[in-house]
Amino acid sequence: MRAMNFKKFLVPVGAIVVLGLAWRSGGWGGVALAGGAIVMFLLLHFNRAMQVLKRAAERPVGYVGSAVMLNAKLKPNATLMHVIAMTRALGELRSPKDTQPEVYRWTDGGGSYVDAVFNGGKLQSWTMTRPENPVDGEDGATPAA
Repeated sequence: MRAMNFKKFLVPVGAIVVLGLAWRSGGWGGVALAGGAIVMFLLLHFNRAMQVLKRAAERPVGYVGSAVMLNAKLKPNATLMHVIAMTRALGELRSPKDTQPEVYRWTDGGGSYVDAVFNGGKLQSWTMTRPENPVDGEDGATPAA
């Protein structure tokens, strides 16, 4: 919890330090240059978030091409935005709304699914479930065509 609060203030404090150093070395011109760089940084991150959400809006909620590949690519502490970018789809919320931890599910066309647990927007754990293959005959043989 403590590390999360530290990261929360690191970027704004860093921006203020950069602006202070820019003032000291270049006056108003330095502040204008540093301010432009900071705005560009923020716009790049905003643009990436909008692109991820735009791609996710074009696919069904909770759908992923391959649950097995998603399971292999997931890493602890990945952000929800990163997982949405990987799957190119919003996850299906399985936990009560506005409660922590949040559980999202992504399902593929074969019925396999990955349940991912996010706490504070960071991936804590995940499980993949595959459906049992239905048996057509009593002896497990498939009928001939």
